[in-house]
Amino acid sequence: MFIEYLSAAASRCVYDGVTRNPVTVTVAYQVIPGRETEFHSWGWALLRATAREPGFLGGGVLVDGEAEWHVVYRFDSESTGLAWENSVAWAQWAAKAQGLARETGRRSIQGSRTWFESQTDSPAAAPAPPPPRPPDKWKLWLVNLSAVFPPILAFNLVALPYLGGINAIIRTLLLCLAVTALVTYILMPRLQRFFKKWLYPPLQALRGRHKRKTA
Repeated sequence: MFIEYLSAAASRCVYDGVTRNPVTVTVAYQVIPGRETEFHSWGWALLRATAREPGFLGGGVLVDGEAEWHVVYRFDSESTGLAWENSVAWAQWAAKAQGLARETGRRSIQGSRTWFESQTDSPAAAPAPPPPRPPDKWKLWLVNLSAVFPPILAFNLVALPYLGGINAIIRTLLLCLAVTALVTYILMPRLQRFFKKWLYPPLQALRGRHKRKTA
């Protein structure tokens, strides 16, 4: 697990946080395969909005494993953190995450010890890294082709001979329904996981550097 960013403002406030009993919140997400770039952008946009809230000390976006993501933010007290989490703005940001990821857990820790430990290997004023760029279009085309071609071929070989007497519009509708269902729910999620390292080499390289560092 690696911390991509820590707010420079947090490094200036951490000493005050010793007496104010700051709170660090970690929200875990299961990201939908293929939506990592969009979730990365959403996480940093959320933190930029959170930075305008009273008592905000800093935060970051973390990656752990293939699809385990964490959004971490820190406030100078439990009350200021709860005020943000109960606000309308937070609810709006959470709604934007729907379709990108599913929240799987939440952890809240009070005190300064965790904050100091989190800064051991990360510069306090490190700039936020750019999100990984989307895959090349030809790669996406090839993955989509790999997902669409097999069900269409199977439909033409297996089902089409029995549907010759049906209206062409209905026959085409049945083909579209069958193919889109197979591609959306079965083939594309598996192909995206299988080709993840090929589609997102910068993200995989970043994870590899972290593993070598922690080893």
